[in-house]
Amino acid sequence: MRAARGLALTTHPGPAVAVTALSALLSRAASLPLSRGSRVVTAVGCGQLVIGWTNDLLDVQRDRAVARADKPLAKGDVSPVAVGSAATLAAVSCVVASLGCGRRSGLTHLGVVGCGVAYNLGLKSTWWSFAPYALAFGSLPSVATLAAPSPALAPWPTTAGAALLGVGAHLVNALPDLEDDAATGVAGLPHRLGERRTRQLVGAVLLGSTLVLLAGRRPLRRADLVPLAATLALVPPAVRTRGRSSLAAVVAIAGVDVALLGRGRPRKDPRR
Repeated sequence: MRAARGLALTTHPGPAVAVTALSALLSRAASLPLSRGSRVVTAVGCGQLVIGWTNDLLDVQRDRAVARADKPLAKGDVSPVAVGSAATLAAVSCVVASLGCGRRSGLTHLGVVGCGVAYNLGLKSTWWSFAPYALAFGSLPSVATLAAPSPALAPWPTTAGAALLGVGAHLVNALPDLEDDAATGVAGLPHRLGERRTRQLVGAVLLGSTLVLLAGRRPLRRADLVPLAATLALVPPAVRTRGRSSLAAVVAIAGVDVALLGRGRPRKDPRR
């Protein structure tokens, strides 16, 4: 049971579940049939397992060096062989599930997973650490729209808004571990900017995500002003405070953006 729990925690379950749930919302927004939408969600879920397991597998020595108590692999709760075997099985499943969504959708999703693995392999220690997140999140809406009966790329506001959301996710994810990462030689964009400027950038990119997503919903309705007002109210506590209140504000803004992504574009009135 200890090994099974460790294997599950090594997937980074929070982000994995969040991204998989986002794929379900995007599939619904793209009006995918249930069977095709289920394939998209399965593929994305398998891809998240690959990214999570390879991340901790590649970082095990760094995590041990700083005695990360939240890393089962570093603590010895699960073996590298078990994690490596699980990651291999997930990778094979990911390829099969992705191609089951259609060639264009499948290849796009494999590119998303490739971005995550490239981040794990070393991009996270460069100025370009944000790029895999931007490319992966920006491509995710198209994984759903390309799986539709009439495949098409997602509209540019959706793509750009999702990409900005991904950059925000990267910055937020890095904030709690800045000191541990610096001690083990990880120097991505947030580490080079420092905590204060990273918090400011988080507020900017998440607000930008909301604005871009709303720009794609023309004509705007009164209901669309609600997410804008919510984001504007949440940016100051997200940027100026620390700890749980800041994290709660950031998560709330991200929730607004995810809700906008899941709603898709407003439908035209057939009477016009």
